[in-house]
Amino acid sequence: MRVMVFGIATEDSEQGTPPTAEAFAAMDRFMEELVEAGVLVAGAGLKPSAEGKRILFDGEERTVIDGPFAETKELIAGFSIWEVKDMDEAVAWAKRCPNPMSGPCEIEIRPFLEAADLAEFLTPEELSTPRDGTRGKLGVA
Repeated sequence: MRVMVFGIATEDSEQGTPPTAEAFAAMDRFMEELVEAGVLVAGAGLKPSAEGKRILFDGEERTVIDGPFAETKELIAGFSIWEVKDMDEAVAWAKRCPNPMSGPCEIEIRPFLEAADLAEFLTPEELSTPRDGTRGKLGVA
């Protein structure tokens, strides 16, 4: 099962405050453990929302909103994609993650939609094709 692990933004991350050298080293060691265990698929930190954009959709209309965005607790500071046996394994790994910030922070884990979840939209051939990591119909890898 693939999951995306979100690091939720904090006031410090939105200000562009980097983690301490110790926190960075601890996170680097943790990421190496994920790699060695074959869990980590990809991951990256994100710049503050002041450097981002949002696109609002309303029918055919599109509106671009420049960052920064007000609700820090609803912003993402970084992400990683993990391949795990189940949600319990994802939670176990997340509980081992060092805190990258000097104060409280939060991680969210969300499973990917897989082909079987979208069976009503896919042909039997698409469902039986092994996943090779490329994007398929409806963005399902």
